[in-house]
Amino acid sequence: MSLRGKKYEEASKRLEEEFYPLEEAVRLSKDMAYAKFDETLDMAIRLGVDPRHADQMVRGSVALPRGTGKEVKVMAFAQGEKVQEAREAGADHVGTEEYVKKIQEGWLEFDRAVATPDVMSMVGRLGKVLGPRGLMPNPKSGTVSFEIGKIIKEIKSGSVEFRVDRTGIVHVPIGRVSFETPHLVENAWTLLETLQRLKPATSKGQYWRSITVSSTMGPGVRVDNLKVAATLR
Repeated sequence: MSLRGKKYEEASKRLEEEFYPLEEAVRLSKDMAYAKFDETLDMAIRLGVDPRHADQMVRGSVALPRGTGKEVKVMAFAQGEKVQEAREAGADHVGTEEYVKKIQEGWLEFDRAVATPDVMSMVGRLGKVLGPRGLMPNPKSGTVSFEIGKIIKEIKSGSVEFRVDRTGIVHVPIGRVSFETPHLVENAWTLLETLQRLKPATSKGQYWRSITVSSTMGPGVRVDNLKVAATLR
């Protein structure tokens, strides 16, 4: 008995090749989307790194030029004049002690969190709560800075964080199925170029192991990773 639904199986039958050029993979993923809602288009990229070693951890953020199509709620930990800066930049919640307490009590009504360096001693208490959820502000991902207004504007306009998981895979949304194909492709190349720049010097052998594009409910479409590697070389 199949574990997949009928619509999924029907969509999968459209996969005639093992690998596709990036633009064709994106177009095919859009065409195969069958849900009644505007599905997210995701990329799953397996890199030739061993995240067990600190010098091979790939993490950061990328500002997608066409955005993600998702409204992101931002929690800004700031004090003094930076409070007004964060509010003017569009932060949904701004503060320090009162929000630290709320979060410790279970409140988590936000998608991203940013902070200025001078309040990290307070925010640090939330490590066990925010860390496992990928919400902890971190300098390496660009979410801890005195330029908090700039960070918030980037997040609101389509900046996304990423971090390689323990299997060496990076999962990143690149937009919605309703986006035009060229816009999704532009976002995809921006992400790939960013990952290429972050390639660890200690990473040996093939860096681009596999690249898959898929809608929220649809089957994965494998991208020709060798062509991607050749383009980014």
